[in-house]
Amino acid sequence: LVQFLLIVAAAAASDMLDDCLSSHHAYIMNVVLLEDDTYEWSRPFVQEAVERAIEVDRMENEKHGLNFTLTANYNGFTTEGYNRQGCDSSTCEGVTILKNLHKKNQVGCIMLGPSCTFATFQLVDQDVGFSLTIPIISAGSFGLACDFKPKLTRLLPPARKITDFFLNFNNLSLPFKDPWERVYVYKMTENFTEDCFWYINAMEAASFTFATNTNREMLRREEDLITALKSSKRHSNRRPGGHSTTEELQGIQHFLQQHGEQRCRRPPPQPESCSCFILGHSECVNRHEARLSFCCAPQRNDYVAGYHDGALLFGKVLRERMLSRQQRSNVFLNDTPALHPFANVTFDGMGGRYVLDQYGDRDVNFSVIYTSTLTGMYETLLVYDTSTNESIMVSPNPALVWRGGTLPLDRLEEPSSNSEEHYALTTAEYSEIDDDKRKDSTYFNHRGRYDKKPVILKELQHIDGDFTESQRIELNTLLRIDYYNLTKFYGTVKFEYGVYGVFELCQRGSLRYILNDRISYPDETFLDMEFKISVMYDIAKGMSYLHSSNIQVHGRLKSTNCVVDNRMVVKITDFGCHTILKPGRDLWTAPEHLRKDGVSQKGDVYSYAIIAHEIVLRRPPFYSQFCTSKAEKLYRVQYPSATVFRPDLYFDGMSERDIELYMLITNCWDEDPERRPDFKKIESTLGKIFSNLHNQATETYMDNLIRRLQMYSKTLERLVEERTSLYKAERDRADRLNFMLLPAPVVRSLKETGRVEPELFEEVTIYFSDIVGFTTLCHYSTPMEVVDMLNDIYKNFDSILDHHDVYKVETIGDAYMVASGLPKRNGNRHAVDIAHMALDILSFMATFELQHLPGIPLWIRIGVHSGPCAAGVVGNKMPRYCLFGDTVNTASRMESTGLPLRIHVSQSTINILQRTDCQFEYEQRGETYLKGKGKEMTYWLTGVTGGKYNLPTPPTAENFQRLQQDLAEMIMSSLKRGKDGFEKRKTLSTKIRRRETNGSLQKDGLPEYFHLAVTDSPTTQL
Repeated sequence: LVQFLLIVAAAAASDMLDDCLSSHHAYIMNVVLLEDDTYEWSRPFVQEAVERAIEVDRMENEKHGLNFTLTANYNGFTTEGYNRQGCDSSTCEGVTILKNLHKKNQVGCIMLGPSCTFATFQLVDQDVGFSLTIPIISAGSFGLACDFKPKLTRLLPPARKITDFFLNFNNLSLPFKDPWERVYVYKMTENFTEDCFWYINAMEAASFTFATNTNREMLRREEDLITALKSSKRHSNRRPGGHSTTEELQGIQHFLQQHGEQRCRRPPPQPESCSCFILGHSECVNRHEARLSFCCAPQRNDYVAGYHDGALLFGKVLRERMLSRQQRSNVFLNDTPALHPFANVTFDGMGGRYVLDQYGDRDVNFSVIYTSTLTGMYETLLVYDTSTNESIMVSPNPALVWRGGTLPLDRLEEPSSNSEEHYALTTAEYSEIDDDKRKDSTYFNHRGRYDKKPVILKELQHIDGDFTESQRIELNTLLRIDYYNLTKFYGTVKFEYGVYGVFELCQRGSLRYILNDRISYPDETFLDMEFKISVMYDIAKGMSYLHSSNIQVHGRLKSTNCVVDNRMVVKITDFGCHTILKPGRDLWTAPEHLRKDGVSQKGDVYSYAIIAHEIVLRRPPFYSQFCTSKAEKLYRVQYPSATVFRPDLYFDGMSERDIELYMLITNCWDEDPERRPDFKKIESTLGKIFSNLHNQATETYMDNLIRRLQMYSKTLERLVEERTSLYKAERDRADRLNFMLLPAPVVRSLKETGRVEPELFEEVTIYFSDIVGFTTLCHYSTPMEVVDMLNDIYKNFDSILDHHDVYKVETIGDAYMVASGLPKRNGNRHAVDIAHMALDILSFMATFELQHLPGIPLWIRIGVHSGPCAAGVVGNKMPRYCLFGDTVNTASRMESTGLPLRIHVSQSTINILQRTDCQFEYEQRGETYLKGKGKEMTYWLTGVTGGKYNLPTPPTAENFQRLQQDLAEMIMSSLKRGKDGFEKRKTLSTKIRRRETNGSLQKDGLPEYFHLAVTDSPTTQL
């Protein structure tokens, strides 16, 4: 039955494409994605890639004589307001976007995205309340919950294919490996990526194939991992040592990456210590021939590539169907559709060769590679094909580092006294400090004092304290460097968790940080042209000294390792240590070193030019208006076309001084390294430019200093005023928010004393109301419709409250509670204001209509009671102003014993109203039984003499049951008239109906809606 339903759903998805081909001449793609600028796969990057794919598809259509072009609309959602941003906070955004598109009649042929599993699941699952009408092509959605969905195509390997690989690898019996039965799965609790989270989640799922076929143990903390590795009963052949935590993880790490085989062929950074396996997406050794250009292209983002290639896939399928229709005329529309609109499709894209399986998921080959003891290079051990679930052995006699040239067993073996240390294969990820953050002095990981001077401790990666001879020579050379524009190196220190270098600390942080902070360092004072040239001069002096010293070259110069001390002097850090720190390969790297790894003095000059461009224009590194992708910038610098690619620098309208400075920058980033000036020349040129800034005949240095101090004083006054106004605005906004949550006197008491004394009020009036049959309305409505309904009702109730002296206590579900006479006493006005408010609310309900159930009246019950009450603030977290006493309970009983569209009022409230000058109209209901009170005389409030209230006509007790029956039929007919029909709605009622033997309501009783307010013989008793 399940297979039949999948076939039916898939055939429907295929028909959708045919309908698009027949009726949608625009061929719109709805692109849904994150708009958080913190992610490399947010809208600005994806939109550019999709538009590029549309152009490629258009050119392909022209080759086949077809005249159609894909179009795309872009709909993003942001999670920046959540504590955990990104996919962790993404759930119903995709559904909301699609509903909005449907309302605007802009739903296209397919949806590209979302990439987040939570968001995609809400769209494709048949049981969560949403009926999807178009197929989805997702660059992501890795989770198990998105498996085997007939309308979903995934262009990145899903989690089930990863777990299939590990199961296959564990069970393999090879000349160099015995089958493994026990494994550790290390699940990090933070700093995980979307794909890693769902891959590990699939291994953790107790009911999935990996857990049921493997003896796996989950480790969720780093402490658990270290404890397990040091246990005598561990599932590992790794001998514990006395290393730090990070070094221990380095020895056991198992990389789970997706990168080209060409990239994996490079030698590891530390061959002697990186004895490990790497699982990689082997595009270049795939059994399906892939274009070499994809494997050797510059680094790309897989999510952006997925959106790009999703557009290509949609265009390819449409093109093939058009050509098929042309060849077979009218036969095309009668062809039997495939089980999936994109099943078994093969095509090439930015992400390499794509081979989709029968469910529309991507099949790939994974390579297991290892560090060869013969070559010190990464070599391929075996290749796993996800389409066949088989592994192909590539190296029958691998040069493995483990004892005997074989992989270790999954049980502990005591090593012999002369054996080498063993490393086990596990699925842990090693997280280290980002290179730029580690080099940025604002990222103060460890701080201290040495000889009464502030210092910063920077961790030396891959160092255990036993330095090699070359490393000792470099560190001793660093100790002798002492120059005004270079940070001082004091030595190294070893802690139990690592080895650290001790460097001079510059308190103001990195130059990049200062350039970004336009409030503390405005252009008018700190960063005017004089200061900018002075900063460039400081860097040039430091580099000139460095090049003439024994160190000779920096190799990693960038704006994040140019730091500024308290006297605004720029100093250079992270120089030397070439045997410890790897050369940079980023936006500051010279083109010759991008093509071939290495460092040189001319390369430092190029890096200096990029920094100077940042300083002069105060822009991000390598700013270009028409190119924002870091990968594309590196590619265009490394492989120049007819004209070399450099940051934007325009000479038009510049002064003679600025032109001279710009010429210096362009000379420094010249494509030919030999034509770049050295730092002695740069230092001399900047000195001349700086001296020309001052006309000694008109302004002395002292005059210049006084002028700058005056400018700074004025700027500081302006900053103080701006910060003060910002503070006042923020304070007022916080007060407004507090006044919306708590009464004004309570807020003032909390601000002044930090507490609120409970208070007894002799006489107040309390209002309760709820929606008749709310449970049944929810039964026939989707969750989003319930939220929209309550929001519409209570927003209007809140606007009515603004015209009366009342306080809204709270809303719980459909219950609405209001009080008057507290916390501010108002004499007898509390009953009058509550009565007027109740009449206004009832008048509003006469005209209110449910959006998702048009024509269905909405009924409420209202109860009002007056009496003494105690009130106070309860709790420290999210404090609430709560009411206590018998008056609250009695008001609630007045509401529950009332009737729809009636205001049920107690005798005490009527007595107060009679003491006032207001002529309220009411009628006696009679004695009503109230739980805990007995029989009490109650009344119906019907209006005010001379007042114009458009009150709805309430049902009488005699015909109330008949009206309920009629209302039930109206609900059913309204649902059946809807666009989706009654049976297609994903609500609780339709799920129950599927389990019934027939499709109609039970004949032996009425729906629950009828039993909430009345019985067979309606009375005034509860």
